[in-house]
Amino acid sequence: MPLPLLEYSQIAQNARVKSYSVGSEEDPRRSPEGLRRSPQDMDALIERSYRQIFFHAFKVDRDAALESQFRNGQITTRLFIRGLLLSPRFREGFYRCNSNYAMVDQIVGRVLGRKVNGDGERLALSILIAQRGLEGCVDALLESNEYLDRFGEMDVPQQLGRVLPGNPGGELPFNQQAPRYTAYWRDAQSKRAPAGPFRGTRSWGSTPHMVMGTDVMAPGPVPVQVSPTWKNGQPPRLAMNLWLLAGGLGALELVRVLLTTAGAMLSTGSGG
Repeated sequence: MPLPLLEYSQIAQNARVKSYSVGSEEDPRRSPEGLRRSPQDMDALIERSYRQIFFHAFKVDRDAALESQFRNGQITTRLFIRGLLLSPRFREGFYRCNSNYAMVDQIVGRVLGRKVNGDGERLALSILIAQRGLEGCVDALLESNEYLDRFGEMDVPQQLGRVLPGNPGGELPFNQQAPRYTAYWRDAQSKRAPAGPFRGTRSWGSTPHMVMGTDVMAPGPVPVQVSPTWKNGQPPRLAMNLWLLAGGLGALELVRVLLTTAGAMLSTGSGG
């Protein structure tokens, strides 16, 4: 039985401040009512949705089938946002590159347009991701009263309260606050190593390292994680064949250069 969502307290942040100022470009943009919108309106909504979720999406990252459903009125803006969050592009570019805690910051900022309410909300939603996966967390936020009251079925989420009247400067745009991946993914990738004689350790140097499960510093080789793309201690067959082909061609070229040089030296000596 899954655990219920943990309770947490809200914190003070710009997104909770109601604005009574004259409208500006920082205010939430209201989408045209109804599902029958002009092609120009649909183009604008789609571009804003991609920008909110990915900040920038290349042509190859776009989901033509999902866009077609949205343009034809088969799904609402909220369901279009859901499709982008569960797309292979988001899973590979964000979900795969972050811990559950970091994913909470990513999803809350993109879906609800605000920061996380401290470690309490971060812990509660990270447990939800561990239990129900990315889809469970996305559905919980998109079906929440906060999202429906703020954006409804038709509006594209956006960062709220980035600039408040009377403040000399506003908050950074969310895409600058939360980059696609952090040192967590960089460090995990740096520990990957080829299989074979280096399997399981990084053999150079004797840098002390933490023994797993203890607070003891141990000298010697540092354990590393073997790349999952290598099977049975061997690289992919295509990579191996290409490497062997390159090695064979290099050897033939080296022999040709040596024979050519030797022939030139002999011809020069006989001519003298």
